[in-house]
Amino acid sequence: MEIQERNDTFKSLEAPSEGLYKEKGSKFLAFAYPVISEEEIKQHLERIRKEYYDARHHCYAYRLGLEGSVWRMNDDGEPSSTAGRPIFGQIQSAGLSDILIVVVRYFGGIKLGVPGLINAYRSAAADAVAHGRIVEKTATETFAVTFDYTGMDRVMKVMKDMGLSPSRFDTGNECRLEMSVRLRDSDRFVQRMTDAEAKVEHI
Repeated sequence: MEIQERNDTFKSLEAPSEGLYKEKGSKFLAFAYPVISEEEIKQHLERIRKEYYDARHHCYAYRLGLEGSVWRMNDDGEPSSTAGRPIFGQIQSAGLSDILIVVVRYFGGIKLGVPGLINAYRSAAADAVAHGRIVEKTATETFAVTFDYTGMDRVMKVMKDMGLSPSRFDTGNECRLEMSVRLRDSDRFVQRMTDAEAKVEHI
């Protein structure tokens, strides 16, 4: 069976970055974070809300995964689609994934109107992206491999051939390895481990 090679790279931020936009006394502070899970996103949001507790709004958008298939936008009390959507638009236009952008608004006393809000949230998010370093990241899958001790040499040969090292290794009558494998190599990895008489499962 021929194994098709899959594209497994995407763009994200290397490290957190910040942006700022001011309009008619209102300040829009933008914070962009590289993230890998919704749990991590939740932690960032909780921390931002505590640190900027006196701000009027904490709006955000995020996108996760190789294809960016997990995403969410939140207006946090601003008129519908005036905050989360323009923030998300900047994530899309930069082609990023595994990213969270939060824009904190301090109200300056003068209403900006719907077009003004959209422009402000978009500009703040764009400034945060502009101040960040965009890098190419590789999508991986994590596997557990279990095998009989007598099959150790076969399994280790696959690991060596593919340039892999385990994140966890338990030995005994039944051995268990855990490791991350590049997405494009995962089908070949499963096939080779199966040929080596090992049991492979996603974790």
